[in-house]
Amino acid sequence: MIPAAFEYYRASSVDEALALMQQHGEDAKVLAGGHSLVPAMKLRLATPEKVIDIGGIGGLKGIQDRGDHLAIGALTTHWQLESSDVVQQKAPALSQAAGAIGDVQVRNRGTIGGALAHADPAADYPGAVLALNATLVIRGSGGERAVAVADFFTGLWETAVQDGELLTEIRIPTDAANANSCYLKFPQPASRYPYVGCAVAMTTSGGACSDVRVGFSGVGESAFRDSGVENAMRGQAVNEASAKSAGDQAANGRSVLSDWSVSEEYRRAMAKVFAKRALLQVGS
Repeated sequence: MIPAAFEYYRASSVDEALALMQQHGEDAKVLAGGHSLVPAMKLRLATPEKVIDIGGIGGLKGIQDRGDHLAIGALTTHWQLESSDVVQQKAPALSQAAGAIGDVQVRNRGTIGGALAHADPAADYPGAVLALNATLVIRGSGGERAVAVADFFTGLWETAVQDGELLTEIRIPTDAANANSCYLKFPQPASRYPYVGCAVAMTTSGGACSDVRVGFSGVGESAFRDSGVENAMRGQAVNEASAKSAGDQAANGRSVLSDWSVSEEYRRAMAKVFAKRALLQVGS
């Protein structure tokens, strides 16, 4: 459980971090909260020659309400998101996802940017940011670019962040659907990772669903928006029957994960159950 030897660098700014990344290339790994990289290094599943610590970059921390969106620094911790009044009010699904991660120690150290960039298929945030229609800001030596969340998760542990780039900010629209959102999950008892995590953001009119976004974590090889559930729910009165009917569309036509503790069949069934529960919660 002892990592291989490495050289340690602590960046004081994004520019310095990018310069170090460019200088050392594939020999370097970036350290944020450390909950993915450090365990991998201890098991020698990752053996970087250089580690670039970005945890001290103050400009990547904090939550700002910019009117039409919340701007969340990539180094903002899970606890900060869980406990933020403005996030609870304007994007409760994100606050709930943060509060469902691991334990208190993990939530006080882990960061949203690190979790999203790692893109673990069983992480909580990906499904939530999909339902919240987030935009991810990525910075590299060539400048800054904004990527729609629909284009961010590209595969198993893969994202739109390229070599030599950093995820710096997450932008969450402050629309009516996001203010009426929730995140529910069926957790693995020991790790608290979701076997199934479901986030829903919905607007209603006269008791009927006028628009809805549904995001899943933990179900497939990467998080996804579920258009089948969305299309089945949109325009329907929100009640037990309609939520079940829409929820029954969850993960249809998709490849679903299976492992030693939860089969594909059971995970698929739970996706339907948690979709129904989340739809009812935001539609009530």
